[in-house]
Amino acid sequence: MDEVYDVIVLGTGLKECILSGLMSVSGKKVLHMDRNKYYGGESTSLTPLDELYSHFKVNKPVPEECGRPRDWNVDLIPKFLMASGELVKLLIHTGVTRYLEFKSVEGSYVYKGGKIHKVPANEKEALTSDLMGMTEKPHYRSFLQFIQEYNADDSKTWDGFDASRETMQACYDKFSLDPSTADFTGHALALYLNDDYLESPALETLKRIKLYSDSLARYGKSPYLYPLYGLGELPQGFARLSAVYGGTYMLDKPVDEIVTEDGKLIGVQSGSEVARCSMVICDPTYAKDRCKNVGQVVRAICILDHPIPDTNDAASCQVIIPQKQVGRQNDIYVSCVSSTHNVTAKGFYLVLVATTVETDNPEEELKPGLELLGSIKEKFVAVSDLYEPEEDGVQSQIFVSTSYDATSHFETTCDDVLDIFRRATGADFDFSKVKHVLEESE
Repeated sequence: MDEVYDVIVLGTGLKECILSGLMSVSGKKVLHMDRNKYYGGESTSLTPLDELYSHFKVNKPVPEECGRPRDWNVDLIPKFLMASGELVKLLIHTGVTRYLEFKSVEGSYVYKGGKIHKVPANEKEALTSDLMGMTEKPHYRSFLQFIQEYNADDSKTWDGFDASRETMQACYDKFSLDPSTADFTGHALALYLNDDYLESPALETLKRIKLYSDSLARYGKSPYLYPLYGLGELPQGFARLSAVYGGTYMLDKPVDEIVTEDGKLIGVQSGSEVARCSMVICDPTYAKDRCKNVGQVVRAICILDHPIPDTNDAASCQVIIPQKQVGRQNDIYVSCVSSTHNVTAKGFYLVLVATTVETDNPEEELKPGLELLGSIKEKFVAVSDLYEPEEDGVQSQIFVSTSYDATSHFETTCDDVLDIFRRATGADFDFSKVKHVLEESE
């Protein structure tokens, strides 16, 4: 270990693994360490099922009806991938997709007026959706057509609306969309966490809605993908990739401190050894003195023996509960996977309900999501602190990722990865290098 590296990465959470992969692929000498015996850090995948019970300190045997414990792969922080999103492109670029198999998620739903509704993402679905009244549907269809045709570089497609200057609220007003339509559009298609986006330039939101419908067009049922056997396959894929490029992985390796001298990064100490480097990338647990606490997330992992009601018996799906629908400041996210993704025994479903904590009773805040599930066999609840780095790392060359938020998709995770890449290398990641579809990379 007493060698000199370009980059030392601490922690094998997904963000750290992607950044390790990007650095390896770009020719950097990388050492990747984790104090745990397993991959994944806070976002690890637990198998067999007994591991889930012991992780949450539940002192009882796994019920026999749950089938073979080895058939279960439980992600502590499951998130779906947008089929045409940046994370998929990063996975393709690094070549890690050759170690993984993805399957589409069957449904994308939104909660409105006490009921679950399918999210419409094209003009045809908009006309048949029960989310809107008859008079609203033609407006929404025109709105979606406008987004498909909008090109920021061609003013002929703008229809008199400059999305780089005018707000998203002005865009909704232009198409006479009522607040409840704007609500599900902003939260279930553009995937915003709150309503701050309404007063920002509309261009970013238009891009997000287009990404949603482009991703949907790729596989048909929903815009989301999930790996067979769960997200635990991703870090292991990156470990293999790193080895191909000469990187070194060390699990179960104590990390005593990030060593600096007069504010200058020296390396990482483990026991009596010091690995020298010019850059460190790590999750917040390795650099708590460089982070600030910005809140908490509450998550409930639930085991069901039936699909989520009113989702057309979907074997996998996402349900977003926009904050206004339940009088909150933050959305509630529900994600469901099952044996079709090889993460449960046959006949069972794994559901995660998560949100950002707003009160002194976090579990109670999940109630609107839990009430959608019907009878629950087992429930495991955890509250996690949310950390952000206090500085951008450019001066210290210590780049710390943010904690995983409450969302049930990877878009915010990817934003953080690309932001760290930009700060660490001084340049944006060049997506033009990437072949753009999963099928081509096989």
